[in-house]
Amino acid sequence: MPVTQEPKLISGNANRPLAEAIAKRMSMHRGAKIDLCDARVERFNDGEIFVEVFENVRGEDMFVVQSTSNPANDNLMELLIISDALRRSSARRITAVIPYFGYARQDRRTKARTPISAKLVANMMVTAGIERVLTMDLHAAQIQGFFDIPVDNLYAAPIFALDIERQFAGRMDQITVVSPDVGGVARARELAKRIGAPLSIVDKRREKPGEVAEMTVIGEVKDRIAIIVDDICDTAGTLCKAAETLMGQGATEVHSYITHGVLSGPAVERIADSVMGSLVVTDTIAPTGPVAACDRIRRVPTAPMFTQAILNIWNGTSVSSLFDADTLGPIYEGHYSAA
Repeated sequence: MPVTQEPKLISGNANRPLAEAIAKRMSMHRGAKIDLCDARVERFNDGEIFVEVFENVRGEDMFVVQSTSNPANDNLMELLIISDALRRSSARRITAVIPYFGYARQDRRTKARTPISAKLVANMMVTAGIERVLTMDLHAAQIQGFFDIPVDNLYAAPIFALDIERQFAGRMDQITVVSPDVGGVARARELAKRIGAPLSIVDKRREKPGEVAEMTVIGEVKDRIAIIVDDICDTAGTLCKAAETLMGQGATEVHSYITHGVLSGPAVERIADSVMGSLVVTDTIAPTGPVAACDRIRRVPTAPMFTQAILNIWNGTSVSSLFDADTLGPIYEGHYSAA
């Protein structure tokens, strides 16, 4: 079996710009040009997905970069079929790099006769030959337990902390971090702790899915810069309503930091018409045309963190070290260093 000299990257079609950014940054780290593996991932006329890898991958440590975002089913099948192709080509190890893990909101049975789709997806990935998963901000942390293989869950909070320190330099003492619901308190508390800010919560009551009937702010936001933090923004209804509620309680500005910008349906229009000063998302999901064109939406890069995590996995060193600001700061030097 040949000795693996470098990690090998292969990408599906879900977010190729992020995969290319990871390859470019990895080339800088390794001092040698690392390209995405030469392959074709395409569809037949009837919608079936076909994969062909044009390089030898026998004995190689393969990293498949593929978010399972919209269209979730197509992107998931691409990931599974790429993994199957690599397994049948005798790759030594297959790690799925899934910046956005779709189906994560279906992590439990909320009613009778409903599926736990996140568990089903986990089973499919293992069956396809995936031996390790690298992802970011899983909607439900317990999904890691759905896998019988290692799962490394990265966090966007350190990246957001660096960005906030730069964007709000000189005003950090005015910031209050806000969780848009009770379920996201742990995530918001982590960011608040990193930047030394107080925490507030928006308590919401839903009459039915997709509609927010009533919102109450727990904590003081009067004359403060409110920063809402969450993992997913889908249609942006809850987010925009929370921003209005915070402004109504006396906040001077409202900004949002969301890991995964799903931004479906009327989301972009709602954000453009909202009272939010800005919405910051990561690039785990490739932006649509309207998202890229909206001047209220700004993206921060995840390639530096994913690149280092991939190299750490390949080298057999710690991934959790990336959660430390002292470790992450140099990785993002030139991107989001504090002012």
